[in-house]
Amino acid sequence: MARGERFQAPLSPQVSSFLSSLSFDWRLLGVDVEGSLAHLAMLAHRGVVAPEVAEKLRHGLLEIRREWEDGTLKPRPEWEDVHMNVEGRLHELVGPDAGRLHTARSRNDQVAVDLHLYMLRESQKMQQDLRQVLDALAGLADRTLDVMMPGFTHLQPAQPVRMAHHWLAYASMFLRDWDRLDDWHHRADCSPLGAGALAGTPYPTDPDETRVLLGFARLYQNSLDAVSDRDYLLEFLSWASIFMVHVSRLAEELVLWSNPSFGFVVLGDGYSTGSSIMPQKKNPDVAELLRGKSGRVFGSLVTLLTVMKGLPLTYNSDMQEDKEALFDTVDTVQAVLGILPGLLSGLAFDTDRLKAAAAAQYTNATDLADRLAGQGVPFRQAHHRVGGLVRDLIDRGYTHFHDVPPDQWEILAPDIPYTWLEQLSPEKLADARAQSFSTARSSVIRQIRQLKSWLDAHPRSDR
Repeated sequence: MARGERFQAPLSPQVSSFLSSLSFDWRLLGVDVEGSLAHLAMLAHRGVVAPEVAEKLRHGLLEIRREWEDGTLKPRPEWEDVHMNVEGRLHELVGPDAGRLHTARSRNDQVAVDLHLYMLRESQKMQQDLRQVLDALAGLADRTLDVMMPGFTHLQPAQPVRMAHHWLAYASMFLRDWDRLDDWHHRADCSPLGAGALAGTPYPTDPDETRVLLGFARLYQNSLDAVSDRDYLLEFLSWASIFMVHVSRLAEELVLWSNPSFGFVVLGDGYSTGSSIMPQKKNPDVAELLRGKSGRVFGSLVTLLTVMKGLPLTYNSDMQEDKEALFDTVDTVQAVLGILPGLLSGLAFDTDRLKAAAAAQYTNATDLADRLAGQGVPFRQAHHRVGGLVRDLIDRGYTHFHDVPPDQWEILAPDIPYTWLEQLSPEKLADARAQSFSTARSSVIRQIRQLKSWLDAHPRSDR
């Protein structure tokens, strides 16, 4: 923290280390220089800093950014944060004129503009990576259009669905994630630079000029809000938490389905590990970690909510705690987004086992009840009739209707024509559900086309 001549005694080493944010805010140096360049250009344009001084400072800032990018610039712990490291290095390069850079600016609005710039850039990368996940899901849907599987409720086999339909459900979740992040971008795209410590500045500055130079869509409407707002970070962490819920659900199913008891999927060798003691094992560690990393993201959201919940306006040093939670979440989400496309694209399937599971455990019982209802039996009565029949068949050791010989069927279900069973295959049951969002082949093809149309409308970016 800045101390100047107000204090006679230095900070104790322990306090200096405790206050320092340099260990985690070093990554902001690039955007810190970017904000400083815009601030400097505005000061020169408004006559607050002489043109020749501004040019000298500009060259110094560009040199600092070059040194940071090529790794030759190292953080100096005696300068407690990234902002003071930039100013200190600038003083080494250009001399006392470096102090003019901080004219009409506070570290309060400086760190705020850094975080806005950083998060806008990172969110754009995440959107591109999320698009890659959606592309992988579209590929999976293509591959599994004619693969039947049981749909589940309560983790119990419920009704047959096309596996492509299952992947497209996750695509719908990730599309909402993309939309939420896009919506978040509009609220985060706001410049706080020029608010100073909290009340603005007496210098003849033009915050709208720096807004334009930095590419922000708009300016904060209130200087107190500008330096104290962390809503956009809370909202991002909330977005990341919802995204990780979707990732965790997907990962959980991959863990279950790759278990031999299910045997639905085989994870790619590049996304599986072995056991240190059991040579036969192929463990879904990647999926398990994807599932587990949701916890740290949720924790980051709770951390910042707790930090912000009781703070009076405006800036308080508590807010320094925003960065570690934020940066950890950014790194976690980017790592997850980097893993998912390859994990999904490398899946292999036991289609025979999937189809057998789709037909087993009476997943066609609802449709048998629907056929009775179609003959005039009230559905609730038909439901009870088929439920009782299933109980009787299970008691006799049958696992699905087709196991029952015709002569036994005549004894157990004389009111239900045996020929109806021919219409109860998984494919026919799925195709009977032909609403636009349902699991019929034609419906799923339409859903795949819609996803691919979205992908075409949001092409890959080279960043």
